[in-house]
Amino acid sequence: MAVEFVLNGRAVRVEGVDPHCSLLTWLRDSGYTGTKEGCAEGECGACAVAVVERGADGRARFEAVNSCLVPLGQAHGREWVTVEGVAEASDLHPVQRALVVLGGSQCGYCTPGFVMSLFCEYYRPGRTQPDPEAVAGNLCRCTGYRPIAEALAGLDGDVGRDRFVEQLELCRSRALPLSYAAQGERFVRPATRPGLCGARAERRGAVRVAGGTDVMVEGNQRYRRERVLVSLDGLTELKGVRSDASGWGLGAGSTLSELERSLHAFDDAPVILPQLWPLFSSRLIRNRATLGGNLATASPIGDAAPVLLALGASVRLLSAAGQRSLPVDEFFVGYRRTALEPGEIIAEVCVPKPLPRVQRFYKVSKRRLDDIATVSAAFCLSLDADGGVVPFRAASGGLAATTPRALDAAALACGQPSDERTRRAVAQALAVIGTPLSDQRGSAAYRRAMIVSLFEQFCVDAAEAA
Repeated sequence: MAVEFVLNGRAVRVEGVDPHCSLLTWLRDSGYTGTKEGCAEGECGACAVAVVERGADGRARFEAVNSCLVPLGQAHGREWVTVEGVAEASDLHPVQRALVVLGGSQCGYCTPGFVMSLFCEYYRPGRTQPDPEAVAGNLCRCTGYRPIAEALAGLDGDVGRDRFVEQLELCRSRALPLSYAAQGERFVRPATRPGLCGARAERRGAVRVAGGTDVMVEGNQRYRRERVLVSLDGLTELKGVRSDASGWGLGAGSTLSELERSLHAFDDAPVILPQLWPLFSSRLIRNRATLGGNLATASPIGDAAPVLLALGASVRLLSAAGQRSLPVDEFFVGYRRTALEPGEIIAEVCVPKPLPRVQRFYKVSKRRLDDIATVSAAFCLSLDADGGVVPFRAASGGLAATTPRALDAAALACGQPSDERTRRAVAQALAVIGTPLSDQRGSAAYRRAMIVSLFEQFCVDAAEAA
């Protein structure tokens, strides 16, 4: 079976190409050299392209993604636009014209990526004001951001009707099932849970890939390349958001951007999540990364884990044998290791109700945005009618091989008055949590000091919220 998709309005059929090949590599090998390779890790945005996706609200949209992190098989069935397809013959697209008029291109290497991010923002459904994050994942090494930001701010709100609007209205883009083999390797995208279980059973050792923001980095850098990739992006049952009396269900296969949009429609959604999203890499990454994938990688500096631990969340796991539920604090069993059994996947992340009254997430990193954490922390607190703590939960990234919950600190706070004595006791317990390392991002002493400092900031924020 071949990989088939639509590129710049034309049907494409690919055979004989290594399934580990990224969409970026295929584009450049096929003559679409406007799309650039900068880092092959999703950090720079030089490889940005647009893909047509239909959101949970039923509306189709162009989403900017890093093509270096898209395995070629995941292009199957979808519609894509590269910088070569934006202009109409010699007539520049409005976003290209804005960059030209305002001088938003310096050396030019990064310009195609900026064009594609601006292109997606231009057609964003419901856009009234420009989203500053639209180009946050694009790196200009010439430091010429001012005219680029001016181009973003000046986007015309009246898009009118053109071929791209018509493309969104038709929206034939789908994550179609695929079984593709070449050069001794295979890519499988099942559309149902039985199909997934069958693919896993037939191909032991296969690696699952959702957004590819971790797996593809390893493949691009040749750290790890498995013979079989099993893609989860075609399983609709892993996507979406539900809310009932017991709590929230967040589809593990939903991208972070889709979760952000879906939860925005609810007035009672966890307020800590909007604090998390802007600090979770860039929009380019969040358009691909999934909540389940961030947990399954089991990184000790993963951004989602502290938040979910502080919320008291659990994960619903699926396999051919059925399903089971597991608290998130039992999910991580070691460095980069989880409690997932062979053949299991994360189907849903469950956040219980009622939600804590005060919820905060903090992240310390070398850069404020689009960086991995040196230390991160999430705190959740509720108080009873007498001002007693019921309960307090805290978790931190960057302090141990797994993301630790501050159990001793929580025990010291629970049932106690929210006063200075309790705060001092909790701070002392937090100061000895985990087993932090010293590295180029910070010493162990610095990390311990920062978790206490973040707790002190939380106390200030909690008092203001009272």
